[in-house]
Amino acid sequence: MFEIFENRMKTYLITLVVLLFVLACNNDKTPAVQTNDTKGKKDSVVQKKTIVFFGNSLTAGYGISPSEAFPALIQHRIDSLALTWKVVNAGVSGETSTGGNSRIDWILKQPLDIFVLELGANDGLRGIPLTQTRESLQSIIDKVKAKYPSVKLVLAGMQIPPNMGPDYITEFKNIYSDLAAKNKMTLIPFLLEGVGGEEKLNQEDGIHPTAEGHKILAENIWRELKPLL
Repeated sequence: MFEIFENRMKTYLITLVVLLFVLACNNDKTPAVQTNDTKGKKDSVVQKKTIVFFGNSLTAGYGISPSEAFPALIQHRIDSLALTWKVVNAGVSGETSTGGNSRIDWILKQPLDIFVLELGANDGLRGIPLTQTRESLQSIIDKVKAKYPSVKLVLAGMQIPPNMGPDYITEFKNIYSDLAAKNKMTLIPFLLEGVGGEEKLNQEDGIHPTAEGHKILAENIWRELKPLL
C-alpha cells in the first residue's frame, strides 16, 4: 500500500516538474516576440522629406486629372523606387511671378527640402515687363532661402512663342539661366522640351499639355531632380 502511494507521488511530482518547465519556456518566449514586434513597428516609421512644386497651371495640371499632372507622376516614380520623399503640388492656374511672390509666405509655413519653382510663363504671354518678372522670381527665391537655408532649389526654365519679338524672347529665356547661376539652382533648361508646339501633346488651347504631354514633362524634370534625392 505504501509502495503504491509512493509511486503515485513520484508520478505526480514528475508531472508537476514537466508542467512548470513548459510554462517557464513559454513565458521566456513571449517577451521576446513582443519586443521584436515593437521594434519592427518603430523601424517602419520613417520621416519623409518634402518636394514642393510651386507654379502655375502647368504644375496644377490644368485640363487633366491631378493624378495625371507631372507632380503626381514624379511622386509615382519616387514611390516605385521606395524613396522617402513626398510631393506637394502648389500650382495655381493663371499664376504670375508677382502672384507667386505674394503667395509664397503661406507655402513656406510647411517644412520643405526641395523647392521647384515653375513660374513666369504667364508673365511672358501677357507681355509683363521682364524686369518685373526677374525681380519677382528673385524675391520668391530669397524668401525660400531665408526660411530654409539648406533647401535644394530647382528652377524650371521657360520659353515663349515667337510673336513677342526676338529681343523679348531672348531676354525672357535668359532670366532662367541667369537666376539659376546667381542662386546656385539646378536648372531644367526648358520644361516644355518635346511638348511645346506639338499639337498631339497639347490640349485644344495649344498651351496646356495633355496627359501624354505631362509624361514628357515629368521626364524632363526627373533628369535634373533625381541627383538631388
